[in-house]
Amino acid sequence: MIEADQLTQRPVRREPRANPFERGAELGTAVGDLTAFMMTYKFGLDEVLTKIGILREEFTFTHDFNPIEHVKSRLKSPGSIAEKVLRKGYGPEPASIREHLLDIAGVRITCSFISDVYSVADMLTRQPDVKVLRTRDYIRHPKPNGYQSLHLILEIPVFLSDRVELVPVEVQIRTAAMDFWAGLEHKIHYKYRGDIPAGLVEELHEAATVAGNLDKKMERLRGELGQH
Repeated sequence: MIEADQLTQRPVRREPRANPFERGAELGTAVGDLTAFMMTYKFGLDEVLTKIGILREEFTFTHDFNPIEHVKSRLKSPGSIAEKVLRKGYGPEPASIREHLLDIAGVRITCSFISDVYSVADMLTRQPDVKVLRTRDYIRHPKPNGYQSLHLILEIPVFLSDRVELVPVEVQIRTAAMDFWAGLEHKIHYKYRGDIPAGLVEELHEAATVAGNLDKKMERLRGELGQH
């Protein structure tokens, strides 16, 4: 039997408590860095929207038609950025995010005709302060599922008080028919969580073909109107 005086009490090891003021300062710095990081993308998005707005107003007042029907924009949320960084295995540092994620800021332009898609793209990319980082033409080369759109990654200078930031902005340009199909495909993809039934995949592809043929027919009709 072990006597009470034979028991050796082991010293309790206590971890040092974090200073709440230090943690608060660290959190404040992280939030400030994230805010500054996202702010530059917002400003880049604003610059592109201003350019598009000027083109729309110019065509409204000086031309007989306007090639730009609708414009939508979006800025990825910090949560969405973090999810993509983890999924792709990129580093969480702002420099890594800026290098690998080129779609944080995005603009979608909807046009009536296929020729207008390329005209608008040309008007944007010919501006001297715009640099084209990447072009993916899913109109001439549709994706296997039938998706069609013209994707551009544009580098836009943002002039801040103490420096100039070069911000990538993704610009998608498509016709109304392409946009309608893409919206429907997105809803179906979300509903089935990517596991779309084979029959529905085939129908979507057929619908994409129909939309593409409609765009081509509308382009021909537009040509006939122009000739007469």
